[in-house]
Amino acid sequence: MEDAGPSAVIEGAGPVARPGERATVRLRGDDDADEPPRYAPEWLQLREPADAAARSVDLLDPLRIRLANLPGRCGGLAVHDLGCGTGSMGRWLAPRLDGAQHWILHDRDPYLLHFAAVASPRAAADGSRVTVETRRGDVARLTPDALVGASLVTASALLDVLTRDEVETLAAACAGAGCPALLTLSVAGRVELTPHDPLDDEIAAAFNDHQRRGGLLGPDAVTVACEAFAEHGATVKVHPSAWRLGPDEAALTEQWLRGWVGAAVEQRPGLADRARTYLTARLAACAAGELRVTVHHSDLLALARPTGGA
Repeated sequence: MEDAGPSAVIEGAGPVARPGERATVRLRGDDDADEPPRYAPEWLQLREPADAAARSVDLLDPLRIRLANLPGRCGGLAVHDLGCGTGSMGRWLAPRLDGAQHWILHDRDPYLLHFAAVASPRAAADGSRVTVETRRGDVARLTPDALVGASLVTASALLDVLTRDEVETLAAACAGAGCPALLTLSVAGRVELTPHDPLDDEIAAAFNDHQRRGGLLGPDAVTVACEAFAEHGATVKVHPSAWRLGPDEAALTEQWLRGWVGAAVEQRPGLADRARTYLTARLAACAAGELRVTVHHSDLLALARPTGGA
């Protein structure tokens, strides 16, 4: 297996940003139409099965109860999927909910929006019709009017690449629209590798610092989001949603390792020499089927107070 080095840019290994660029997800506006995509579609497709296996099904029953009691439910659900990427959230959730659904897919990248729309599910759990539309724009300018008529807001791997202000804006928008939010797969800042290596903890700490660069929340995102939604009167539930990667997920583990170690070295260049040896050994163990990795995430369900007399 070719060793690209821990600090190399690995295509498909996660978020891609230009030097000095703050990583955020655009949800309104189209003033950046010529900017390159921030996430490689190959990475999003590679992680989709692990994401689907990790998402917490325990949050679905309270979500279904709330959706069943929303005003205007007879007209079907209007679901806003923020930072939709290739549409994996819709493919996971739409077939698990009853009733007609109209998904509004938001992302900054027109290619990903096209992919998500083409690959979207067509039927709900009870066979009802699922339709989609696509939009582009900026989460920092998301306001309650953008969510008028929304039944549900969803997102995957979004909260940790937002700032505190952007999370508070999102919470306010959901509260203003009176709609619940299901926000899955936010990094929790904890990783477990088996067998253990003495450098594991140092790499993890450097990666977490990298996630917080430029004011982004990284592993603090779920705590901040819980506070923000609670301040608007929402009931908040959090459940773990860890990736559990073994020999069957070797391709994902390899790409994750390269991105994880590369980000750590970018944050702490002094790690470079030890990290190079570490990455080589970890990749060899992965290829031999001897490595197990648990990447901890959290799923958050925020049940805002409904509007419209519910």
